[in-house]
Formats: sequence, structure tokens, C-alpha cells
Amino acid sequence: MAACFLGPFADNDGFIQELLYDFFRDHVEWRRSLHPRGDGPVPAPRAASPKYRQLQRRMLEELSALSHALKDSVPFHSPRYIGHMSSDLLLPGLLAQMLTLPYDPNNINTDSGAVTMRMEMEVGLQLARMLGWPHDVRQPDCAFGHLTSGGTTANYQALRLAMSLKAWPVALRAAKVPDIPLPEDDDGAFNCGPAAGIALFQQWQAWIAALPPADRQRWRARVTEQQVETLGLNEFFARHPTLRVPLVLASSTAHYSWNKGMKLVGLGKAQLRLLRTQGMRLDIEALDEALRDCARTRQPVLMVVAVLGSTEYGSIDPVEAICDARDRSSRAGLGFSVHVDAAWGGYLASVFRHESGALRSLQEMRAEYRDFPQPYVYRAFEGLARADSATVDPHKLGYLACGAGAFVCRDNRAMPLLAEQADYVFAGDPAAGYIGQYARVGQFTPEGSRPGAMAAAAYVSQRVLPLDHAHFGVLARRTLLAAEFFTDQVTDFAERVRDVAEVLVPCEPDSNLVCLALNPQGNRCIDAASRFVQQLHDRLRPDPLGNGRCPAFLASSTSLREQAVGRRDMQRILRQLGLDGGEAGSVGSLSILRHSLMNPFLLRAEAAGEANNPITQYFVHLEVLVRELAAGLR
Repeated sequence: MAACFLGPFADNDGFIQELLYDFFRDHVEWRRSLHPRGDGPVPAPRAASPKYRQLQRRMLEELSALSHALKDSVPFHSPRYIGHMSSDLLLPGLLAQMLTLPYDPNNINTDSGAVTMRMEMEVGLQLARMLGWPHDVRQPDCAFGHLTSGGTTANYQALRLAMSLKAWPVALRAAKVPDIPLPEDDDGAFNCGPAAGIALFQQWQAWIAALPPADRQRWRARVTEQQVETLGLNEFFARHPTLRVPLVLASSTAHYSWNKGMKLVGLGKAQLRLLRTQGMRLDIEALDEALRDCARTRQPVLMVVAVLGSTEYGSIDPVEAICDARDRSSRAGLGFSVHVDAAWGGYLASVFRHESGALRSLQEMRAEYRDFPQPYVYRAFEGLARADSATVDPHKLGYLACGAGAFVCRDNRAMPLLAEQADYVFAGDPAAGYIGQYARVGQFTPEGSRPGAMAAAAYVSQRVLPLDHAHFGVLARRTLLAAEFFTDQVTDFAERVRDVAEVLVPCEPDSNLVCLALNPQGNRCIDAASRFVQQLHDRLRPDPLGNGRCPAFLASSTSLREQAVGRRDMQRILRQLGLDGGEAGSVGSLSILRHSLMNPFLLRAEAAGEANNPITQYFVHLEVLVRELAAGLR
């Protein structure tokens, strides 16, 4: 796996320099060979002119200044960096991106991104296969995915698709489309599940295709006039007064981008209901209670969000139980979709997949780890195959450069509901099949222009390392083993510093992100414990003023909140740390250290438990800091 990274000491620099030079020369020859007798080179007198050379000098000066300034960057590549969700970059992706940049393809359609547009479609299918979804484009219900600028935009796309699909049966009723069996009233239409909504859309497409051209145009316009995309939320609900604005349900560990998405789609953050957790995971009893209450009050639900690797704790929601709840509710007349926010944990699904794409058994997987995956974690990844859509971030555990998120839906047939027509970029044959339809992907995405270089990066990376346990999964497995080793080291570290501080992993990690709570001995005050950790974190973070100070190790911090953790777990954590609990609801937040263990060089097989292991060294360093701070409190 070391061959796929530049490495902490840039061990592969010669290989990379040679490739970059060769590929740049290849691009130069491509430019020169396109029209060899057409556009000539820059005339020699102009190239030798003072202004020409002056501009070159200015470029060199500014680029040199940039190179100097970037030396103050956070060293994400280093195994001593275990803070936020960043690490060294996969060489296949990095080189593919750099190779593609001079061509500057725009993945809005095949006219501007002929090569990379097809690569992006393939990336979506690669991700779908990893998630356990149909990925053969000859299947009518084949999955579809596209890249976004990040997970926030992918989550927004999930809301758009869910709302379009939920409102579609209502539009059919309002347009009084004949010959298609529809629910008897608006409530029934609005509470169709995603499968029923897709079936109605398929019936509509078949029905309208059989009409004469003039009737087809008239009915298409008639239905379009009734769609929520045309009317907007205010007018849509004004025309259907029996309907209520739907809720989105998620665990309290959901990313803050869901608030953004609710505002952007026009639902408002008040319609986002955060449910209690148990062990940092969505409490399925809380979900069942919320759904029963919604059914009783005739409150529609748009979506339930399952978090597969929360940003703060790496926790895994019970995806399979959430899908069970969806199916039960749908049978009872309360339909909604299930979206998996797998921005962080999505690529961990690779360790669950055989090379054939089949799911590996729990027994087979447990033989490779000490604790991973716990049965409930295994069931969650097994349940991915039943979800309706997902967010996956290639720029996190896909080890690509920032600016790469992905939205994937299990069944592509609802995507035309999002289509935005613009003849100058999206003209083409609508009957061209999967490839022909999604080659014009820009008509479906929230973003317009999108970099083809990022699609090339994801495509090449996942061709070099296919998304299964024997290839990409080898990399993902290293991060999980690092988390297990890190957790083992906490036990030893806690014993070493017991005379000055209590140390605790607040919740057993589900993935490769491990948090650490600390409290000085004798302290009972939550605020004082938080200040202690904040001071500790100040010594484990880059200089916020950008003065180039870089500590020996870098970690991140977050906080535990009762509303996110739950009363019972919060009280357990406080009790084990020796802190006062206080009344229910009155407990403030507790600052903790947070460690993203994604660097591929954290563990080396020959040095996993030795003193030169980065994780072992981190705890030696942390002990020094804890003792220094504790001494200052006496």
C-alpha cells in the first residue's frame, strides 16, 4: 500500500516526478498535434520581449511566495496528524487529477467533458457496487451516482430527490391524469413510499409515451404546472391544504449540514427533528415513538437520516433497523425514504465486500480484527443495500483532495424528476438509455459547472484499488486496526497518569475515530474539566494565527452534550471521570479530544507495538502535556 502514497518522507518522489514530467510532455504533444499547421507558436521576437519576460518573472515570484507560504500548512500527510478527517492523498487520484487539470474538462455534459463525464458515471456505479446496490446499467433499477463539491451538497441533493418523489403523486392527482391508479386523496398520495412513487412515475412515462405528440405535450405541461418544483413550497401546500410540511428525522449526532440543507430546500430547520441516541447511535425506540406520533397526528415524514460514521464520534446508526421502520410505516400508510449520510464511513463498506461484490460473513471479518465489526455494526453495513440513497465523501476516507463528495441513489428511475432543461447544454435523445441520459448529468445536479479532474481522480483511484476487501479494503482495514491499537494504548496511558487525571474513552468506537475524555484528579466541575481539555488541545493544534508553529502531534477536539449522548450515557461518563452530574437537562457540554485515525502509516506491521510507533509516541507526548497542565493546577 505504501506504493500508493507519496509517504511521510516523500519516499516516492522520484516516481512521481518522472510521471508528472512524462504526462506533461504528453499533454504538450497533444496540443501541438491537434492542428500542426494551424496555430503557430509564439513568435520568437514576442517571446524575447521585456514585457513577456517581466510577466514570467512575476509569475515565478508569486508562485515562489505561494510555495513559501504553504510551508505553514497543516501537515495532514504526517502520521503525527490525527486530528480532523484529513490525511495523505492516494497517488492514483492525485496524479490523475494533476494530469487532467491542463485539459480542464467540465462535467456538465459530454460536450465539455466527453472523457471525464463517463468516468464520473463509472464512479457512481463503483460506489453503488460497494453499497450493495444494482450497478449493471442494463437493469432498469440500476443505481445512479454523481460527484458533488462535498457531503453537504450531496445531502442537499438527497433532500431534493426525496421531496420531488414525495410530491409527485400529488401532482398527478392535481392534474387529473386518467388511466393511472392513484391514491384516493392527497394524504394518501403524499404518504406514498419511494418505491410506490417510482412505480407511479414509471406508469406516467409509459402512459404519456403512448399518446400522440400534441396530447403528450399538453399533458406534460399540465402535470409540470402542478409539480412542487414549479409551484414552490408555499403555493404547493396552499393548493393542498390538508397536507402538512413533512419532517426529516435524524439522530442528534447528524452533521450540521442538515440544518443548511433544510433551509436551502425551503423546508426550514424547524422541520428537522433530532432524536435521542443510545451509545452515540440513533435510539430505534425514539424513532419508533416519533413515527407513531407522526402517524397519529397525520404528520408526513420526508426522510429518516441514518448516520454511518458521525463526524464527531465515528458512530454508526442502526441502518437495518431504520429500514425496517420505513417498511413498517409504509405498510401503515406513512411512507418516507431512508438516506444514509455515509460521508465518513462510506468507504469502510469496502472491507465488507468480496471481490465478487457479495457481502462477507461476520465470522470471516471478525477473524481479521480484535473487535471490529461488532454485530450491530455489521448489521448496519448489511442494511446499506436497503437504503434509498447515500452520501459518500471521496475526499475523506477515499483519500482524494478536498472538493469531492458523492450522492448515490439506489434506483435511478426517480432522477428525471430533478431534470432542468437547457437546450444549449442538455439537448439530446431522451431515449438514449442510461449512458445517454446521464451523460448530461448537469441537468440533475444542484451544481452547474463541475471539475472533470475530480472525476478522473476518483475513477483512476478506484480502478487501481477496487472497492472490495482485497484492494481498497486493505487500506480501510489499516485504519480500523489503528483504532483498535489506539484504544488498547488508552488503557495503558490511563494507568500511567492515574495519579494526576482520570482518562476515559467515552463510548466504544464503531469505526476509526476515537475520542478521549480527561479530568484532573480531584476536580468535580464539568467546566473545569472542559478548560483542562481545551488547554491540552491548544498544545495539540496548529497556531491559529498561522505563524508556522507546529506541535509534535496534532489532534482535534469536540464536546459531549447530554442532548446528543443521552442522559444515561452522560451520567455514566461523568461518574467514571469523577464529575458531578447535576439535574437532568442542566448538564453543560464536556470538551473531549477527538482522533481521526485514517493515516495509512499509523501502524506498520513490524513496529506495531514498539516505541517508534506514532500512536505509542503520541501517548508518551500526551502524558508529558497532561502532567504539565495538572502541575499548574496545584
